[in-house]
Amino acid sequence: MPPVTRSGSGRIAGVCAAVVLAAAASPAAEAAPVSVRYAEGATHGFLTVRAPDKKPIGTGELIQMARGRAVESRMVLRFNDGSTYDETAVFTQQGVFTLMKYRLVQRGPSFPEELEASIDREKGTYAVRWRRGAAPEEASGPIELPPDLYSGMAVPLLRNLAKGAAETVHLLSFTPKPVLIQLELRPAGEDPVAAGPRSLTATHFVLAPKLGAVRRVGAVVLGKSPSNFHCWMTTGDLPAFVRLEGSLYPGGPIWWIEPVSPEGPAHSRASD
Repeated sequence: MPPVTRSGSGRIAGVCAAVVLAAAASPAAEAAPVSVRYAEGATHGFLTVRAPDKKPIGTGELIQMARGRAVESRMVLRFNDGSTYDETAVFTQQGVFTLMKYRLVQRGPSFPEELEASIDREKGTYAVRWRRGAAPEEASGPIELPPDLYSGMAVPLLRNLAKGAAETVHLLSFTPKPVLIQLELRPAGEDPVAAGPRSLTATHFVLAPKLGAVRRVGAVVLGKSPSNFHCWMTTGDLPAFVRLEGSLYPGGPIWWIEPVSPEGPAHSRASD
């Protein structure tokens, strides 16, 4: 195949982007929301971010609380190089989970571009602001959201899947404009994990984006093809999060996100 010129590359990328975004604007087929088995409540968890060599590259927090009839779940990751990944999902859980609002902010040298994106189900709108070069760019407009859109809600969904069950939902990938893609959640076996001296069993889940043939071609040309995520949840009466492994942006490095416990004071005051 002959090399593509700069202008030809731009035309191809523009055509593929138009096809991808047109497909994203179409109503999703067979969209079904996930049923609530374990209602989400107030949570304040602490996280660590590691490279695959287990080297810590950042810390984070997960703060979740009820606001009226909705639950606001916010995960903030702070990297050692000063970068920030800040993701908020607001959802209801009356029988089924319904994502009402979503906001993502990423900035700093760990990411290829600064990005601030948001969607609002009640308003039926999206807004994106990004910066690749010197000047920021913006896009906004109407968007149709399927009932099973679950951006930023991977852990609650996996916690609520029946044992051995698989599910296919939707999420938005910002390229930087929003692209609606399917996400398959499927169990992939069990692995031993440790909790201090205890040995536990965790279910390994694969979170696999499904672009379809047309969107897959467009994503490859645009360099925006998303990779699989892997998540481990302990099995039992109440599943618990163990690890999320994957890239936070298409084509990015693989990072591990794991819970950590705060350490107590260095000195005991029992004798005071």
